[in-house]
Amino acid sequence: MLMNRGLPRSGRRAATILLTGLLGCALLPATPAAAVHGAVPGDFNGDGYRDAVLPAPGADVSGNEGAGAVVVLYGSASGLSTTRRKTITQNTSGVPGASEAGDGFGAATATADLNRDGYADLVVTTPDEDTPKGVDAGLVTVLWGSGNGLTSGTNLPIPADTPGHFAHDVAAFSSGPGAKTRVLISGWDGSVSFEGPFSRTGTFGSATLERETPSVETVALGGLDGDTTPDKVVVTTRLSGLSGGEIHVNPTGGDTGMPSPLKYGNGLIAATGDLNGDGYGDLVVGDPDDPEVAGADGAPGGRVLVWYGSATGIAADAKPVQITQNTSGVPGGSEKGDAFGGALAVADLNRDGLADIVVGAPYEDLAKVDAGMVTVIPGRSTGALGTGAYAFTQDTSGVPGGSEVQDFFGTTVSAGDINKDGRPELFVGAAGENNHTGAVWVFPGSTTHPTATGSRMITATSVGLTQGWGTALGGDGLLGVI
Repeated sequence: MLMNRGLPRSGRRAATILLTGLLGCALLPATPAAAVHGAVPGDFNGDGYRDAVLPAPGADVSGNEGAGAVVVLYGSASGLSTTRRKTITQNTSGVPGASEAGDGFGAATATADLNRDGYADLVVTTPDEDTPKGVDAGLVTVLWGSGNGLTSGTNLPIPADTPGHFAHDVAAFSSGPGAKTRVLISGWDGSVSFEGPFSRTGTFGSATLERETPSVETVALGGLDGDTTPDKVVVTTRLSGLSGGEIHVNPTGGDTGMPSPLKYGNGLIAATGDLNGDGYGDLVVGDPDDPEVAGADGAPGGRVLVWYGSATGIAADAKPVQITQNTSGVPGGSEKGDAFGGALAVADLNRDGLADIVVGAPYEDLAKVDAGMVTVIPGRSTGALGTGAYAFTQDTSGVPGGSEVQDFFGTTVSAGDINKDGRPELFVGAAGENNHTGAVWVFPGSTTHPTATGSRMITATSVGLTQGWGTALGGDGLLGVI
């Protein structure tokens, strides 16, 4: 069943149920959590060019509605071509399992060289997969890169006895052998961290089920203290009285019933990267909700929060930098319901050695309601974040298509260099485009940053997905909950 795809404002906020007991403030969502992150491009076939990943979790497969698919477009010196592609489903040879109605294969994806063989691997979630452990238990599949691309896969077993809706979001990170390579997965019952070494036969070093932070909405990995072991970031579902949920760093694992030792702010999605060039990763959080109580929490129209890393990580009492559409230098203005921070990525787009923040505001009103906008906030070694920010919409000169009601441009965002010119491309999804079949825009890199000039629009039909509704090419992002 495809739930909450492209809901209008009146139905956006998912209901939640307050848990009692020791955890007190924890919540369980009454509807499935979002599948948020999309894989950055990765060189899956070892030809020297990164390949783009276009998830389509609502794709029909062999008559099974919403079984889900992932489309890989191969990179080259001339960029991407929709004819140089591979469409992967659970019916594809070498992929474990089988396509079934409502599985949502491709709901979230992540890229990393897990077995460190020189080929990027693709991690794909299927959050509503039925397994021997239960209905909608969820499944995570690793598609292994090789000289022939992604031709085989194995599943990562969820260690919970009765998992509930695991695999809504996934992050992957590889900076070295063993525990320096990790896969982190979110679910209603908490999160699961897999550590290396990984092998293409399906083995891995260890798996830890963490239930201190139940009902995990999204996850991220990154080095916040300068070492090469990735730090884990888990974001809970909404909590009563807050905009968004709690942000926890490095929950300790197990099922102790005690809260995570490091807890920061609130929001619904996180990413990491070195924004100021000091050698330490910084934590960036999207908090797209309007405040529950004006002036008490959150920001009208949504916000982004930044905590700077250090040699000792992020201090427990650290205060974040807040960025909104009213911040000096940021295009537009904060308006109720914009959902600024509803999609998030961190990447160095202008090649200055500083990571930039890419922010989706899928409910931004332009000439059309909920048309959507994407804003890029450059990293800075000194001075306030916001200076030099720029934005794209479907109405930006040079961008194909045009803004329409509930396109939700900015549903998902990612970045990566696919033609090996050293200038990263920016990828923007709009799940509502073309009757919710979805589309992805590719903004080419330039001498300064991605540009609308030469940008292109990839629709579901252009990559062979021809159903008339609900394909969600590019992914659903947070649309199910914001």
